[in-house]
Parts: sequence; C-alpha cells; structure tokens
Amino acid sequence: MIARLRRSPLTIILLTIYVNVFAYGMIAPLLPFIVTRYQGGPALAGLVGSMYALMELLSGPVLGPLSDRFGRRPVLIACLLGTALAMALLGLTNSLVILFLAVCVDGLTGGNMTVAQAYVVDITSEEERARGIGLVGAAMGLGLMTGPALGGLLSYANLHLPALVGCGLSLFNAALGWWLLPESLSAQQRAPGLHLPSLNLFAQLRRVLSINALRPLLFIIFCLNLSFSGLQSNFPLFSQARFGWTALENGLLFAFVGVCAVLTQGFLVGRLNPVWGERKLILLGLCLASFMLAGIALNYQAWLLYPLIAFMALGTGLSIPSLTSLVSKTVSSAQQGQVLGGVQSLLSLAAIIGPGMAGLTFERIGPSLPYWSGSGFALLALAAALLSWRAKPSVETGLS
Repeated sequence: MIARLRRSPLTIILLTIYVNVFAYGMIAPLLPFIVTRYQGGPALAGLVGSMYALMELLSGPVLGPLSDRFGRRPVLIACLLGTALAMALLGLTNSLVILFLAVCVDGLTGGNMTVAQAYVVDITSEEERARGIGLVGAAMGLGLMTGPALGGLLSYANLHLPALVGCGLSLFNAALGWWLLPESLSAQQRAPGLHLPSLNLFAQLRRVLSINALRPLLFIIFCLNLSFSGLQSNFPLFSQARFGWTALENGLLFAFVGVCAVLTQGFLVGRLNPVWGERKLILLGLCLASFMLAGIALNYQAWLLYPLIAFMALGTGLSIPSLTSLVSKTVSSAQQGQVLGGVQSLLSLAAIIGPGMAGLTFERIGPSLPYWSGSGFALLALAAALLSWRAKPSVETGLS
C-alpha cells in the first residue's frame, strides 16, 4: 500500500492538501466567535483576518523561491509544522494577544498552498495543468466540506477543541509528507542559487508584473479575491446578526461551500476546460460571483443562502483554477515557485485589505455593505477581462 502511494505523487499531494485544509476548516468559522468571546467586535474580527494575510504576504515571496532552490518537499513539511504550532497556540489561548500570535505564526507558514500548487505544476503537463489545479481546488473544497462541520460539532463541547484536534492533524500531515511524498523538482530543474534581493516582496512583485501578458491576469485575480477575501471572517457575524445563526449552522454552511467546490473544481473544470477554454470559464465565473454577492446583500431568507452560496462557489470554482492555469503557462518550470509566490503575495495584499474593510463597513455602516462592495469588485474584474482579451495581447514567457 505504501509503495503504491509513493508511486502516486499526485494522490499524496492532494491528500496532504486535504488534511491541511480540513484542519484549517475546523477553526475558520469559529475565529469570529472566539474574538467576540474576548470582547472583540466585527472590526477586530476583520483585523484578525488581515493580520493573517499580512504575515502570509511577508512570507509568500520567500517560500516560493526557497522551494525553487531546495525543493518543494522540505518547504512544504516545514509549513505544515508551523501550522501545527499555530493550532496548538490557538487551542490554548486565553486572550486576544495569544490569538493574534497564533494567527501570525499560521500566516508566516500559510504559503504552503503556493508550494503545493507548484508541486502539482511540476508533475503535470501543460495539457493536464488546468485539471491538476482543479483537483487541488477539489481537495481544498473537500477539506472545507468536512472540516467546518466537525469543527461546529466539536465547538459545542469547547470552542477551543477544534484547534487542538487541528494541531494533531497537522502533525500527522507533516509525518505523511515526510514518509510518503517524493520530491517533484529534480536537482537539474532547481534554481541555481538563492539571491536575497529576489526575496524582497516588492522586487518580486515588480518582476512578476514586468511580464506584459501577466498584468491583466493579475489585476483580475486581485479584484476577484478582493471581492470575497473579507467574507470568511465576516460571514459568521453577518449570519448571526441577520438570521441568528450559531457556530454549528455556520459550520454546516461552510461545509456546503466545500461540497460545491468539490463538484466544481473536481469535476466541472476538468470537463469544461477542454471544451470552453480558460477564458470563457473565467468570464462565466466572474458573472456568477458578482450577481450572487449582490443577492446575499439583498437576501432576508436564511434558506436562500444555500442556492446563492452554491452559485457563488460555482463562479469562483470555475474562474480561480482557470486564472492560475493561464498564469502558470507564461513561465518555465524553474520559475513556477517564484511566479506563484508573487501571485500569492498579490492575493495576500487583497486579503489584508478585504477583512479589515469588510469588518469596518459592517460595524460602521451595515451588514450588507461588504457584499455590495464584493459584487462591485467582481464586476470590475469582469470588465478588465473583457477589455484585455478584446485587445488580444501576445503571450510572453520568462521573467525579465
């Protein structure tokens, strides 16, 4: 059995991603409730999400090049151990200070998804890349499907218990990677050296933005992620304020989001991409995301959240893997980690702005505003896609 798994690196990396997201999914819907337990409000809950993204922003440009130089496997295992430490701190916290410390530790090692995506890119051909990245999304969706439901159930015993269970799962995941995950990047494919200037956040973003063909894609990715980046920390408070939902009901809805992600990225992307192509899937996904976010803002019936969330998850599930696939096709294999790390830094920038903005507007103006602004950002991404692809820019490869 072990020998068979070692011959299936895609299976192992998908299992690693699943367990990692499962552990995170258990505690994500509970963080706003933990914040409010220690006298925090929606703005402070948003600040927790922004702090995580800030730490991820600082570490993202480092983890990608490190994996290009030393291999994906050791960097991924180190990230998983960092997640275990963060979960332990969160499970033992008795104050907002320790909670913020746990979030900072987890954010510093939160770039493991970038390294995992680079691993998948290493072991898939260009023709299979969209499907491979879609399977990554499906593994993440499966983790988000099962993790929140268990976390919501465990929270009835103790609000901190899911984090302690997540710590154990993260340690198991690190051991799984150590024993079963082969290295995907051969010594010949690795970057020849590690130059400290290349680890600078702004230098790396500047290098990624220097690729003309990437600029429209990066703007679309930024706007799309800004449209929903604040909702994870905001939605439990939104549903509690408007519908009186508890941690369990929020956990079940997050689990439903995971089901939608599995169906979309595990089945639909792989089947629709060869027929429609990345661009059409992106346009459809952006339309769905924008309309469904507006629908959530207008909705006052709890049951309607499920179809609205389903179509929103369909939209993001179609567009995000397709955007990542287009980005990955512009550079060589030795630079995948650096480019995906730069993209992750851009996403972290959106994630820094999103939660804080959602929390402040929720607290100062009203519960609906984060969803109206999210709809607007998705529409902006759609407009950028239509304008840039109408111009049909030429594809450039390599970093200057």
